[in-house]
Amino acid sequence: MLQVNVENASLILEGGTFRTLFTSGVLDAFLEHDIMMPYVVAISAGAINACSYVSQQKERSLRVLMDYRHDKRYMGLKNFLKEKSLFGLDFAYNVIPNQLDIFDWDTYQQYKGKLLFGVTNATTGQVEYMDAREMDRQCMMLRATCAIPILFPEIKLNDTAYYDGGLAEPIPIQHGIERGFDKHVLVLTRPKGYRKKLDRQSKWAMRLLAKRYPSLVKSMEKRADHYNASLAYCEQLEEEGRAFIFRPTKALNSFEKDTTQMRSNYEMGYEQALQQMAALKQFLK
Repeated sequence: MLQVNVENASLILEGGTFRTLFTSGVLDAFLEHDIMMPYVVAISAGAINACSYVSQQKERSLRVLMDYRHDKRYMGLKNFLKEKSLFGLDFAYNVIPNQLDIFDWDTYQQYKGKLLFGVTNATTGQVEYMDAREMDRQCMMLRATCAIPILFPEIKLNDTAYYDGGLAEPIPIQHGIERGFDKHVLVLTRPKGYRKKLDRQSKWAMRLLAKRYPSLVKSMEKRADHYNASLAYCEQLEEEGRAFIFRPTKALNSFEKDTTQMRSNYEMGYEQALQQMAALKQFLK
């Protein structure tokens, strides 16, 4: 089993639903070249890829999406009737990892580094970082960080409601800075030059959540500006030689249906990581 072999560097994984297949490709190249980071902070679907990385299951994230993208148990409108979710929550987060495409819980829990998932507290609207190795086998913590309003219901952990971690902290670079790391490896899921705008789906979700979770809505109102400021800061760190950033040249659609495009996005991340592997290893020294 590959052990942690990097010092003084954080790994920051952005979310982005199916766009994180790019992340999967990058991390699989890390595994192939025996790079195991000591501190991983993941948001939303980035956390799904972090799980496969820490459990050292190369191509697992790709395989699950390729195999189940068009399975209505995994994703389909009928899931709203049973679970108030576009995704079949029990199927995606319990049946698949525990029965169909077995997740290596033993290797995952033996990881000697720190793995954190960012989740957004629905009441306070603030991000909270949870120790992902304490996640139960129904993957409730993973559900929470992926819980996009409207597409997911709120997810309760210890009687507290949570939503997608990216609502409050879309790129958790500041967390790595605050923990004293001098170097940061980031895997983003949008091309260079992208800047976020408040979209129609977010505005609709904010209207639905305004009365119940006003603090959450305030965070959502600031999300685009927060994202853009974080991205600019990451780019500044990159120029200063303190950050090493992987980013796609073209982003996949969030809920891409074409499995050929999905595989292509994965391969983009994999090939980019291979091409930059020597530079990355030099950066991590």
